[in-house]
Amino acid sequence: MNVSNEKHLWVSWDEYHTAIAELARIVHDSGWEFDQVLCLARGGLRPGDIFSRIFDVPLAILSTSSYREEAGTVQGKLDIAKHITMTKGSLGGKVLLIDDLVDSGVTLQNVQNHLKENFPAVSEVRSAVIWCKACSAVRPDYFLQYLPHNPWIHQPFEEFDGLRPHQLAAWLKKGEVN
Repeated sequence: MNVSNEKHLWVSWDEYHTAIAELARIVHDSGWEFDQVLCLARGGLRPGDIFSRIFDVPLAILSTSSYREEAGTVQGKLDIAKHITMTKGSLGGKVLLIDDLVDSGVTLQNVQNHLKENFPAVSEVRSAVIWCKACSAVRPDYFLQYLPHNPWIHQPFEEFDGLRPHQLAAWLKKGEVN
């Protein structure tokens, strides 16, 4: 079993889901009401989905990507999708921007600028993340955990990063109870 320390934070599925619910409680307790959730894919997809369900507001998705090099461990150039995906209407009103974490702050800052420049119907944007690293140049409006030592966060879904379709049968078999 992996142990968390100043360099690594290991998160189980239960801890991950509890963290999302605790972050939702923090946002709720702030008293701020929002019209839509905009999650940043991929890290913000799960938190965004859960927030959309808890707060009963529409979910919008914006794909961003910067951690592509060295198996997703080195940040490269930030790409922001041209379009936001949502079922109906367009992005507007008060928007809660959700991601899993803020590391350097580049993604959060650039997405906020992107929204200001391209979505005039958005009247206010606030941001929420589970983990806020000290090295970030930007502080989100809401966060659950401040990480002063900037550890690498090992999230539970990372086990799928190296899993390929031809390996599924063996992966499923190892999880069987004898």
